[in-house]
Amino acid sequence: MKQTATNNMSQLQDENLVNLILDSIADGVFTIDKDFRITSFNRAAEDITKFAQEEAIGQYCCEIFRANVCFENCALRETLETGEHIINREINILNAENEEIPVSISTAVLRDKSGAFLGGVETFRDLSVIKRLTREVSQKYSFQDIISKHPAMLRLFDILPDIAQSSVSVLIQGESGTGKELVARAIHQLSARSDKSLIVVNCGALPDTLLESELFGYVRGAFTDAKQDKPGRFQLADGGTLFLDEIGDISPAMQVKLLRVLQEGTFEPLGSTKTQHVDVRIIAATSQHLPTLVERGQFRQDLYYRINVMTVQLPPLRERKEDIPLLIDHQMQQLNQLMGKQIQAVSADAMKRLLEYDYPGNIRELRNILEHAFVLCKGRELTLADLPPSLSISSSAKPAPPIQASYLQDLEMQTILDTLKQHHWNKTQAAKALGIDRTTLWRKLKQYNAR
Repeated sequence: MKQTATNNMSQLQDENLVNLILDSIADGVFTIDKDFRITSFNRAAEDITKFAQEEAIGQYCCEIFRANVCFENCALRETLETGEHIINREINILNAENEEIPVSISTAVLRDKSGAFLGGVETFRDLSVIKRLTREVSQKYSFQDIISKHPAMLRLFDILPDIAQSSVSVLIQGESGTGKELVARAIHQLSARSDKSLIVVNCGALPDTLLESELFGYVRGAFTDAKQDKPGRFQLADGGTLFLDEIGDISPAMQVKLLRVLQEGTFEPLGSTKTQHVDVRIIAATSQHLPTLVERGQFRQDLYYRINVMTVQLPPLRERKEDIPLLIDHQMQQLNQLMGKQIQAVSADAMKRLLEYDYPGNIRELRNILEHAFVLCKGRELTLADLPPSLSISSSAKPAPPIQASYLQDLEMQTILDTLKQHHWNKTQAAKALGIDRTTLWRKLKQYNAR
């Protein structure tokens, strides 16, 4: 009898010690039995979910967490069925006040000292502050669908609304893949013409005969296969915007016809003698240096001045290396949705390679590289092995522009956020990767109101 009392007292002391330890942990922890009913619920779990321990104990875990994966891809059910641990999977839960909370969860099978199956245990970490800071950084360095922290791009963000509200022609210059069409779409969407169409024509992809019929349309009988009238792109863009991509590729003869439309706002469809009147704003783009083409007599000077009222110059990606982590994060979110994956980070050596590469194809090439990596990636982190074998470091890479003092703090905050994300928000590991003491990292997070 005395031995039984001693054993009961020892068990009670063990349980109190376990509860004390669990309540001292910053992460939420709860356990479930074989029927998925909650058997323990620590203090951090109360803080994150806003449910009291008394409310949670005995309830089905799905009734407390109401996560976006509860009924189809429950992490605990997956662990109990396979015996495999899940580590740092990001999901969303609803707290007691019906607020959506992003959390990172880890699960394991719960067994007693003899190895007998008891249920499952899940730990979860509130990512709300990290997500908010990431979102604020993204919003600070984004304009419409354009993302950059490069000084020239930030200046462009400042003046784009003014350009959009005017009705003048705009020439966007930049290498292939730098995002010229994105800028054109941003100008259109911010303009008074946004309720009308934005029509895109790739002038470099069509020979003169096809380009003329595409731009101006044709009437029935204009040529052998013209069995019915077809409106041209100018007509389709009436009241809206016409984006002429790679305008530097059009022939001198087509330049003359285009100039007339821009000057007079009139044209005749192929095979017609009836003049059409249109009100179209022109946004042109080119990867060529038009002044050089003008000097060579390959591009009409009067047409150049007609389309070049406002000029937008987009720097190549190799000159804005500081944008690469932002672009990777943005495109990884898109690719996760597109491919149904949950890849959350890029390994340090893979990121190093991505930062050192020249990107002759600019942002478009970066997207292709990430798509390749997503196809091969089996885990939740992109590694060097997932990158294309042809990805090599060009010796012609230009050094990144010097970082200005005005956004040093922003770069530091972004680096801290990226490192935390790569290490699944583990501050000790992140501090080690950053080469700073853990207390320094805490001080930096406090400075950015992210502790």
